Amino acid sequence: MTSLGAARIAVAALLDGGVRSVVVSPGSRSAPMAYALAEASAAGKVELLVRIDERSAAFTALGLALATGAPVAVLTTSGTAVGNLLPAVMEANHAAVPLVVVSADRPEELRGTGANQTTVQLDLFGEHVRFAVDIPAGDNPQRAVDTALAAATGAFEDTPPGPVQLNLAFRDPLVPEAGERLPEQHSRGTFRVATEPLTMTLTHTTADLPELRTVVLAGHDAGPVAEAFARAHGLPLLAEPSSNSRFGPNAVGPYRLLLEHFGADAAMPIERVVVFGRPTLSRPVSALLARTDVPAALYEPVPVAWYEPGRRREIPIASLTELAEFAGRGASAWLDAWLLAGAAAQHALDGVLATADAATGPSVGAHVWQHSRGQLVLGSSNGIRDVDLAGQPASEPAATVFANRGLSGIDGTISTATGIALGGRQETTLFLGDLTFLHDAGGLLLGAGEGEPQLRIVVLNDSGGAIFSLLEHGAVAEAGGYGDAVERLFGTPHSVDIAALAAAYGVGHCAVSTTAGLAEALAAPFAGRTIIEVRTDRHELRALHRRIKAAVSAAVGGVLAE
Repeated sequence: MTSLGAARIAVAALLDGGVRSVVVSPGSRSAPMAYALAEASAAGKVELLVRIDERSAAFTALGLALATGAPVAVLTTSGTAVGNLLPAVMEANHAAVPLVVVSADRPEELRGTGANQTTVQLDLFGEHVRFAVDIPAGDNPQRAVDTALAAATGAFEDTPPGPVQLNLAFRDPLVPEAGERLPEQHSRGTFRVATEPLTMTLTHTTADLPELRTVVLAGHDAGPVAEAFARAHGLPLLAEPSSNSRFGPNAVGPYRLLLEHFGADAAMPIERVVVFGRPTLSRPVSALLARTDVPAALYEPVPVAWYEPGRRREIPIASLTELAEFAGRGASAWLDAWLLAGAAAQHALDGVLATADAATGPSVGAHVWQHSRGQLVLGSSNGIRDVDLAGQPASEPAATVFANRGLSGIDGTISTATGIALGGRQETTLFLGDLTFLHDAGGLLLGAGEGEPQLRIVVLNDSGGAIFSLLEHGAVAEAGGYGDAVERLFGTPHSVDIAALAAAYGVGHCAVSTTAGLAEALAAPFAGRTIIEVRTDRHELRALHRRIKAAVSAAVGGVLAE
């Protein structure tokens, strides 16, 4: 079988298996797949995106898969090109995203000979893929592709969806025969219809359940079922921003500052915890989940990829009926206490933030949360935590929220958001810090003729890594014993001109430094891509969080004492 013949079979099998988008990075050894994909694209059967940077290509594919829920392929040539996919593959593994790696390779006779761009590519991703296969040059790839797609989409029992690798060896010639031409161009159908953020309602009969002081903790990707469960059972809802559960009458905004007020020595201590999704954002939540005196259950209706069975303390429960029996129902006094404390905490927090016109991380997070519509992507590090602290829950969700919380890396965030925006085909806001932005500045590069997403990028620019000042390293810096070491090694200061960077990539840009200026910029209509740079000072951030905590503690203490 010729290389192009094998590639055409592989492409047809990918399309039959549900792949509708492929991100291509250029290369010679992958040329047969590129030509076969060009034929499918001309026939209107697949959407092709081209990225010169393989890491950006992989994260773009990851974003497309997140937004569409369908498997998405990324194609690379051989050698280091394949290695550049590893960060996105690792994220896809822990987040259970159906990312299909199609890596081109040299034929067997060239391996181990020192041939250019030749290395060991099979199993390069190790345990991070659900399935990996080497397809020798000249072999029919149909069966391998079918198996890979089944593994990627979770068709195997007790195995969550996730990334797979198809390592296709190609032998010369790598190009079409003389006289072959692309088929006549056909328009491509729309494979994704934009949807509103999801809500749901549960009709549990709770009258026979015991009254328990249970909290519902909604971590990343919990979904609207967590909000519906909390509402049906009269329980307080503590929801992270990327849970897509942070709304409704039971949602408590600055919950992480309230946990100490419902601790073991409190008048109304937490008795049980029900976990939906994967909580990752705060140490108070981690401390709660580590308490052996508080029984905890994890809603797990399908296998998940982010932990190994038996390695967590929570009891896994697959049925909502059984979960209801574990959680019980909340007394009105229990829910009221949380809602009153949450309202007092939100008012105190807003009061602290309102004392300064200058933008801060929490104030920016609150504004981005309030103004985002369609889709919202939250970068790792401080940004998502700022939203978690200050983003006030609404009665209904205004945006579908995405975040790379599989491994919580700051790499590939712009590319992921680009894929999400293109896949969702609707207005998308990305909120991230300056270091996260700079880590994937190459993700701004779109080749001539490539589709441009409707993407607003809000960059919190405090000229370095602010998150470390809120960890133990901030205390080390305050003590002064290590001089400039903490600032250099953790703060990583920089003086990058983001406006010039935006101009280089042809992206709109504006800079603000006040909350009023940010609100105005967020309210402005936009088309294509635009960057809102919010310039802030991170050196007072530790003191700001101390003031917030003190104000919240005083306000909540007063409410709960009444």
